[in-house]
Amino acid sequence: MPVRPFRSRRRFLQTTLASGASLALPAGALAQAPAVITSDRARPQVTSGLQIGDVTGDRALIWSRADRPSRLVVERAFREDFSDAVKVRGPLALDTSDYTARVDLTGLPADREVFVRVAFEDLSSERARSESVQGRFRTPPAGRRDVTFAWSGDTAGQGWGINKEWGGMKCYDTLRRDQPDFFIHCGDTIYADGPIPATVALPGDAVWRNVVTEEVSKVAETLKEFRGRYQYNLMDDNVRRMSAEIPQVWQWDDHEVMNNWSDSKDISADKRYTEKNVQLLVARATRAFLEYAPLRYHGADESERVYRKISYGPLLDVFVLDMRTYRGPNSYNRQEKRGPDTAFLGEQQLAWLKSGLKASKAAWKVVSADMPISLLVDDGKDAEGRDKFEAVANGDGPVLGREFEFADLFSFLKKNKVRNVVWITADVHYTAAHYYDPAKARFTDFSPFWEFVSGPIHAGGFGPNKLDDTFGPQLVFQKAPGGRANVSPVEGGQFYGLMKIDGKTGALRVQLKDIAGAVLFEKTLPRAA
Repeated sequence: MPVRPFRSRRRFLQTTLASGASLALPAGALAQAPAVITSDRARPQVTSGLQIGDVTGDRALIWSRADRPSRLVVERAFREDFSDAVKVRGPLALDTSDYTARVDLTGLPADREVFVRVAFEDLSSERARSESVQGRFRTPPAGRRDVTFAWSGDTAGQGWGINKEWGGMKCYDTLRRDQPDFFIHCGDTIYADGPIPATVALPGDAVWRNVVTEEVSKVAETLKEFRGRYQYNLMDDNVRRMSAEIPQVWQWDDHEVMNNWSDSKDISADKRYTEKNVQLLVARATRAFLEYAPLRYHGADESERVYRKISYGPLLDVFVLDMRTYRGPNSYNRQEKRGPDTAFLGEQQLAWLKSGLKASKAAWKVVSADMPISLLVDDGKDAEGRDKFEAVANGDGPVLGREFEFADLFSFLKKNKVRNVVWITADVHYTAAHYYDPAKARFTDFSPFWEFVSGPIHAGGFGPNKLDDTFGPQLVFQKAPGGRANVSPVEGGQFYGLMKIDGKTGALRVQLKDIAGAVLFEKTLPRAA
């Protein structure tokens, strides 16, 4: 059955999502639905819209949240009027998961538009049902049709929250209008360590006015406060609208816990925190992230694992990394031998990545990293007065410290002739294109490749950062505030990337875009045979 044209999808979404909130069941569905109590107070409420995540193969994860103990019910259909709907009885939403719940839809046909509707049933004998929230997505192709995806990172950072007078988190809506098959959030999905004040002064006499909740008014320490950060972002109309229309792939970085955290993080002198146990804060942050991220849980062997592969048809495999969980302590990062202190991906994740890239039959292998490879990201000074580093890079010169893992990976890919590998990331709050050229590198045993940086999607603008020459990165393009830190969204500095794989030629077109949707940089990469 052919996919319905875009104008049909647009009409559907205008009907269901214009308010950015919920939609009551249509009259035709009420006869089959449990009785709905008129009073909103007497029935569950859908508090945060719905999210669609990790669409791969014949599967898609559907996420939502209620306001009380209840059961998630998901209906899926291939017709927008839901005349062919199939109801899936979902799990209980209880206080132990902050009333979040998810259903993994399986057995979906390839390359089909799927309509979904979520609601919550009360646990009383009447089983009163909430109003429903509606969304849609498209399953991966079995053949070689065009595939498009977007990426960015960094949401509600540096005090820039939801300003309804300005239009909220507008870059989310700009991205939505491009209608990508999915969106990769490269990390810093929240800023748990960044309080959001009621007002922020702008240049001149202007004022930025934030929506503020109790949970975002201070640094997150309790599980309730970490959860409240995710609830806050889902209060934004643009975020909810995009989440119901564009499937997502989430990864995390540092601000889901606190800035630049690693095993060496010490907050004993940070007066903002009454809880000084960083690992306890990490545990609470991890719990909240896994509750709110629309990702498929890995399994009992490592239930908190974030790194994974998302296959989207024969043209694309996405390798989602976790550069946070398995790293050693942030240090001066110039150790001359590889060891526990130089870990960044960690041996297990690195072996998984090498094996997965080698085995991949996809035309393009996109590595989604939560931090860039060769941009210097500092983390203060160590006890001996040496610069400490937060990411991979450590300054010009030969392979040292955390760079050992990447030298190992790059030489492995060259030896095994793994081609068409592209890296994407966010993190540094500006946008750039880097070409890695072994002819201009200190370490030369690798094949050339590209890295594209784009973000933030809604946070302060920073940069640019200096490049480390170890792997020969050449700056092809960048746009950053330049000389100013924490530039407001009003002044621009909000970016995302868009990639399209041509189904006929296999070529990959990369665009770096701004909050208005303007193309700042474009590059088409031919597929290497």
